[in-house]
Parts: sequence; C-alpha cells; structure tokens
Amino acid sequence: MASKKEQNGPDKRQFSTRLLHFGAEIDEATGASSVPIYQASTFHHHSLDNPPEFDYTRSGNPTRQALEDYIALLEGGARGFSFSSGMAAISTTFMLLSAGDHIICTEDVYGGTYRLLTSILPRMNIETTFVDMTDLEQVKAALKPNTKAVFLETPSNPTLKITDIGAVCEWAKSHDLLTMLDNTFMTPYHQRPIEHGVDIVLHSATKFLGGHSDLLAGLAVVANDSLGQRLKQLQNGMGTVLGVYDSWLLMRGMKTLQARMEASERSARKLAEWLVQEPGIEQVYYPGLLNHPGREIHEKQSLGYGAVVSFDVGSGERARQVLDKVTIPLVAVSLGAVESILSYPAMMSHAAMPREVRLERGIGDGLLRYSVGLEHIDDIISDLKQALR
Repeated sequence: MASKKEQNGPDKRQFSTRLLHFGAEIDEATGASSVPIYQASTFHHHSLDNPPEFDYTRSGNPTRQALEDYIALLEGGARGFSFSSGMAAISTTFMLLSAGDHIICTEDVYGGTYRLLTSILPRMNIETTFVDMTDLEQVKAALKPNTKAVFLETPSNPTLKITDIGAVCEWAKSHDLLTMLDNTFMTPYHQRPIEHGVDIVLHSATKFLGGHSDLLAGLAVVANDSLGQRLKQLQNGMGTVLGVYDSWLLMRGMKTLQARMEASERSARKLAEWLVQEPGIEQVYYPGLLNHPGREIHEKQSLGYGAVVSFDVGSGERARQVLDKVTIPLVAVSLGAVESILSYPAMMSHAAMPREVRLERGIGDGLLRYSVGLEHIDDIISDLKQALR
C-alpha cells in the first residue's frame, strides 16, 4: 500500500489534521470557528485605483475561495476550483480542448461522462475513443495525430477496474497529452493522483467529500499555475460556479472525511468478503479482494480500497427483487453518503449508455452497486441476505 509519507507530500501534518486545519478554519476578522458565508453577489469598490480582491461572486467569493484552497491543499495541487456539480466540473474542464481534438477515455466510465463525450462534445467536433485502461497497450494504440487528452477513472464506475496512473501519465507526457482523472471514489484521503503525474483531478463532491446526500457540487484541482489560469478563465466565463452556501456546507462535510471513509471502508471489505461466499452471486467487484486483478497496482497508488462494492446477481429480474426487498440502503442514484445507497447502474448511473455497450463493458443487467454507509455491518449483511434469498 502507498505510504502515508508519500500521500502527505511536503506538508508534514497528517491528513486528518489538514482536514481540520486547512488555513481558513478560523475567521481572521472575528475569530469565528467556521468560514463565514458571504451571501453577496457583488462587492463595493472603495477606490477604482485599488480594486478589491473580490468584485462579483461569479468571478470569486471568499467562501468559495476557502473551499477551493481547501481541496487544493488536500490533493497537493497548485489551485482548486469548485463547480455547481461534478458534471459541471468535468464539462468545464473538457472546454480546455478545441474543435478537432481527440480524447482517450476509460471505457467503463461514469454514465454522465459517457453522455457528455458521446452526445454533446461530438457536436463541437471533439471525438473520443474508449479503451480498457487496465491494458496500457490499448491506450497507446488509441493515439491519433489529433489526440490531446487522456481521461482516467480509477477505480472505474461501476466495475472498479484499476488503471496504473503513473504508467498512463508517463506515456501521456511523452506525447504532450493532458491527463484528467476522476477521483470521486477514492477521494484525496485514499488517492492523490497529482503525485502520480496527473494534470487535473476531478471530483463529484456530491459524493464522499460532501458525504451527507444534501448538496450538489463538483471540484477540480490543477497541478500547475498555467493550467490554473486557463481553468479559471473557463470557470468564470461559463459561470459554472458553486453557490456560497453549498461551498460552506461542503467544507463542513469534508472535515469528517477520514472518519467516514475509514468506517465505511471497514464495512465494505466485510461486505465484499461475505458476497464472495454467498450462493447465487456471479461476480463481486472490489479492489480489496485478494483475487481482484488490479489489486497490486491499486495498492501501489492508493492508501485504501474505498467504500463501493459492485456485484452481479445474474439477471435484471433478480436485481429488481433485491432492490424491492432491501430495507437499509437508499435505492437511489449517487453514492458516498453516511447512509448506504444501493444503485442499479443499468437504469441509473449508466442509463445513458446503450445496452449493448454496457454489456460489452461488463455492466450487465444483474449488476448492483452498493455504496456502504455508516450503519452496522451486521445489519447491512442481514438485510442484504434476506433480500437475496
């Protein structure tokens, strides 16, 4: 497993300390123990010759700035940006590209990203090739003269395939390609992609970072100031910013990230191990299982295995039976909350993906995705057992 020293980077404080002491935890003006919510759309110019740091909230707001500095610190990047949703973060970042450009992307990517890449960006003459990124040779073979970017998702959603971040980034840099990685499942607690060569890290902060199913947000962190200037221009120009109250609420949720992730991961590992032994389960997907094909690579680049377990019950009919009978998890879109969430990718997160494409990528009609929350693991297993049997 990657060492904590490697994950902590130049800051000597441990991750749990940085979650609480991130630079804006005490308001300098009043000593308040929480970042103030600056509920203002515009800011007074006391002097035209000396304009204020903030002038209009779309362009910048002190509350949102505190959040953006917070995620940059946690990811070890040069600059952070917050957006109105995870897809707003991803969509805005893809606007770094131009008409005629080509993207190489993880094949079993989140359905919303797939929708963007297949139904919206092609109208702007930006094309995408989807490959199995567990095989570096497939990534290399997808290179075209107009390739400009590589989009990674590891572990992938929902089959939890593992991509060797360092190997892909080393190859990408040799061809001057921009690398982007969706780090939603792992969060910066478990995985810090910039340390492995990634240029831009993306999050649906709606999930584990927020952690309470009560906000919609996206985050991006860039590895250098040059990219930061370009992404800032896009964030401001497109206006895809996060509101100030949600910025404050997200910071509140992030303070407990490590405690939540550790507890949920402990339960997720037990759930995965139980599912492997359960009759009628065709396949269990979890990086912490000894037989997971990407486990060794994952341990090289991550501190933990996460709190998402996917499993195939064999058919769509049986999947519906389970969804109808469980009583503990929310049956819902999304993941990463204090309460467990059981999702049906075929009709939820990956509904935008044609069935034949889903099946090619291992996202069958019987596949379920369990985001393990903070309930007692014995209750989670007992509930799932009765639903399966």
